[in-house]
Amino acid sequence: MKTFTAIVERDPDTKFYVGYVPGFLGAHSQSETLDELQENLREVIEMLVEDEDLVFETEFVGTQQIVVQ
Repeated sequence: MKTFTAIVERDPDTKFYVGYVPGFLGAHSQSETLDELQENLREVIEMLVEDEDLVFETEFVGTQQIVVQ
């Protein structure tokens, strides 16, 4: 079992949730609900990890808030 971190945003125009796994090419999806997005991302990740040549380009570290005045 492996855990992946997904970044989730909400598109202001479509109101859809958009999610992707940083550094994991092809690991992205969108949906009307967070539950559906999580399931979509799980299915995409399961499909991608079947590839024996899987390579991560980056490692997720975290988020930062930047204050600009």
